[in-house]
Amino acid sequence: MRRTALLVCATLLTGLLPLAAAGTAAGADDPAPFPVDRFEGEVPFASPPAGGIFTWGGDADDPPRLALTERADAPEGAKVLTGTYDISGYGGFTHDFAFAEPAHNWSASKGIRFWWEGHGNGKKVNFELKDGGANGEASELWTTSFTDDFTGWKQIELPFTSFVYRTDYQPVGGIDQILGLTAMWGYGLTLPVGISGQFAMDGVELYGKADQSLRASVTTDSAVYPVREGGTAKVAVTLGTTGSAPLADPVTVTYETTTGGTASGGADYKPVHGEFTFPAGTASGATRTIQVPTRKDKSAEPAETIPLKLTVTGAKAPAQTPQIVIDAHGLPYLNGKLPVQRRVADLLSRMSLAEKAGQMTQAERGAVVATPGDIASYDLGSLLSGGGSTPTPNTPAAWAKMIDGFQLRARATRFQIPLIYGVDAVHGHNNLVGATIMPHNIGIGAARDPQLAYAAGKVTATEVRATGVPWDFAPCLCVSRDERWGRTYESFGEDPALVEQMETVIQGLQGRADGTELKRNDKVLATAKHFVGDGGTTYGSSTTGSYTIDQGVTQVTRKQLEAVHLAPYQDAVDRGVGSVMPSYSSLDLAGDGQGPVKMHARADMINGVLKGRMGFDGFVVSDWQAIDQIPGDYASDVRTSVNAGLDMIMVPNAYKDFHTTLMAEVNAGRISAKRIDDAVSRILTQKFKLGLFEKPYADTSGAADIGSAEHRAVARQLAARSQVLLKNENGLLPLATSQKVYVAGSDADDIGNQSGGWTVTWQGSSGNITKGTTILAGMRNAGGSVTYSKDASAPTTGYDVGVVVVGETPYAEGAGDVGNGNDLELSDADKTAVDRVCAAMRCAVLVVAGRPQLIGDRLGDIDALVASWLPGTEGDGVADVLYGKRAFTGRLPLTWPKSEAQLPINVGDTTYDPQFPYGWGLTTRTKITEGGDKTLRALSAEAGEAQKAHDEKAGRALVTRARLLVQERIGGRITPATAKPFADADHLLLTGRYGAAVEKLRAAYRAA
Repeated sequence: MRRTALLVCATLLTGLLPLAAAGTAAGADDPAPFPVDRFEGEVPFASPPAGGIFTWGGDADDPPRLALTERADAPEGAKVLTGTYDISGYGGFTHDFAFAEPAHNWSASKGIRFWWEGHGNGKKVNFELKDGGANGEASELWTTSFTDDFTGWKQIELPFTSFVYRTDYQPVGGIDQILGLTAMWGYGLTLPVGISGQFAMDGVELYGKADQSLRASVTTDSAVYPVREGGTAKVAVTLGTTGSAPLADPVTVTYETTTGGTASGGADYKPVHGEFTFPAGTASGATRTIQVPTRKDKSAEPAETIPLKLTVTGAKAPAQTPQIVIDAHGLPYLNGKLPVQRRVADLLSRMSLAEKAGQMTQAERGAVVATPGDIASYDLGSLLSGGGSTPTPNTPAAWAKMIDGFQLRARATRFQIPLIYGVDAVHGHNNLVGATIMPHNIGIGAARDPQLAYAAGKVTATEVRATGVPWDFAPCLCVSRDERWGRTYESFGEDPALVEQMETVIQGLQGRADGTELKRNDKVLATAKHFVGDGGTTYGSSTTGSYTIDQGVTQVTRKQLEAVHLAPYQDAVDRGVGSVMPSYSSLDLAGDGQGPVKMHARADMINGVLKGRMGFDGFVVSDWQAIDQIPGDYASDVRTSVNAGLDMIMVPNAYKDFHTTLMAEVNAGRISAKRIDDAVSRILTQKFKLGLFEKPYADTSGAADIGSAEHRAVARQLAARSQVLLKNENGLLPLATSQKVYVAGSDADDIGNQSGGWTVTWQGSSGNITKGTTILAGMRNAGGSVTYSKDASAPTTGYDVGVVVVGETPYAEGAGDVGNGNDLELSDADKTAVDRVCAAMRCAVLVVAGRPQLIGDRLGDIDALVASWLPGTEGDGVADVLYGKRAFTGRLPLTWPKSEAQLPINVGDTTYDPQFPYGWGLTTRTKITEGGDKTLRALSAEAGEAQKAHDEKAGRALVTRARLLVQERIGGRITPATAKPFADADHLLLTGRYGAAVEKLRAAYRAA
């Protein structure tokens, strides 16, 4: 009786309510509504993977408070779902069906409806469906909304045809982008932001009979059909049905070439029109072909478009009108035999301002995935995948198909300028599951092997290019000066000389410095980042969210800037690096009178130093949405950054706003046409060098090498060389395969932890996230007798030695800053594991982390200590040195501090009292130079001669012999008097001053 009364009230209010769907009478042949949620207690409050209702939000305060409340005015039953909310970021609630149960099939219904108690606040409430995939947390999200502009109860009807694919966020990047409705995993509501409110909801149910357009669709095999002048375009039109069921009712397709394109009917092509029908009973997948002949006039001209209008009756029509494109032809820029400079000049002279602005715009793939036609509409020059932005499935073939699909859209532009697609492949093709994941840069710095750095770049380039990606946002050339920085592991080390030595990775990525190898299918354009000083930001200076040091302020004198932070960039320019990315950070240069200025706004550094003094002739690309951090409004951000020397802006989502604003600034005279032409010329030059005009699509011939044994062998060798032996009492390491080994610790058997951030997703994650070998598995592969107990809770008696693998869990950028939920201490679980194992037996502790960890209070109880850094997917490499297949040869790329209070601490500091000095690294080689100061004096003389003769190989070998001798002498007695000259010697070695390096080592020897 209560429900009947309310329905009468709802009918009386219908004329006052804005949603026509409310109160809509059911059709005579409509099925009875099917209940989804009654909120009478049948659905619990529970979090995935259990089925139930759960809340979520941007921070601790954003999730709403929910309850099942008994109300006399409940539209259905006795209880309703009620809630209160006060959301500053985002928040809402979801009903997920249990993972263990079959997904629900809603394909027979017209839509979903529910009762909602309105408060007339005028705010939109988003309603979301979870469609397809393995479960509710791996499904597509489809969304629509209704407006709370009424009061009292109202039944909201949402037809499934009103839902659109979410482009801003997908849990796994999308399944097929088709709302199939046959595998539904639940629904969710996103509540309004910026108000304190309450809500009540009841009676969620499916209603109505599905239109055939929800069960049948007509698609074309492409949206763009490039064809050479005089050729015939063939458009395949395919019928698809939900569940591949035979067609219930006939579907008719009428087609015609229409006006609206740039080609002329009759002169450029033969107009066509017609109609065909898929009769009832037609099987899903049936195809018809439409042919559009083009005509040849032999004149040189840009590309011309021909829209093909399709009118579909009885099924869902294609989302976009297909376009036939007569390829551009006969124009000089298309002639691959001409010099690049001439091709650039010719193309630039033909382009409009809108086309030039498009080339300077870089959008994230997710921003255009639902509207790919915008690639042509806005003449976009570049797309990227942010960290974790991947196709589904995340396979090489899916990457190539995705990028080729985007590249095809660019063929519909006048000059068919190809896109340049970029990714953050910072330690291998790390977004791709199954790729070879190299040690992070900090481990490469520890390996001190330029040839291996080159090999790592070469493997990365091969795997990246094989998926259709020609551009890598790597390497990071930051000089990390404070281990509290969350990006420490992206640096090769704290010494600019070490960073410069590892820049051979650029040649591994790009090939020869003149760029002539870029068009090869195993090379990619490299990016030197982040210009300049991102590794030197002051702790506490960041103004980005809860970050403490990342994106902060670098406060230096000009001399310090030149010596420490700028030095690696001149080397990168000399190596022909094709692009440079400025830093999020600000530069506060003593004496320049400007104070802290965002690097994206520093014309003196980008135009003046980088492009001017250093002679950089590539292009400068912004970091992710970084120009938004420049003070001022958006127009000012665009004007300031472009005038400062930025050539391409990673918007990454606001590509329409940027495109419009950039043109407005040029038209107003606030950005010169000359600056625009310079920017576009630089971008086009690299596209020509990459061979994209001749081969815009993916060359997947190298895909079989992705994750190959040969590639993994390089990563394995690099992982082994990166291991730094800090302590080795009584020769505990290497282990013998005959020894019984007790293994413990959180990072011993975790491929995600040992790979670190920027692995599959931006932040990375623990667990079995990609293919590879954990350290534990590597030890077993080495033939060791191994027992594993993660928390060391298993009995510890009867073992010869313990190996405890501890360290950090993954993070990236400022999320890893110390003070932002992180510190440099081991976790309590890891401390317990170390204490238990090392109290019971002789033990080795491996620290898997992107930076030093503070273990000083436990150092006396540890027999052997290894800095394993983040070795990547090849744990066999770590096992190789543990069991003596390879010798420990790695050296510290960073100073290992005793306490956080010492930070920042770096080689060259006046006061220097570390736990282990920069350059420290014991070896397990059997032969170490014997002798004392007399021997060192002789080595110093020989090293001096090698220096004069510029004999790098001999000089390094002599310094290495001296270093190992001195380390043997110092042992565990590291003092300021021994540490400082020892670290200074390593810096001198890297700068080629071999005699001086040995003299510093002599000083350390005498102080020991």
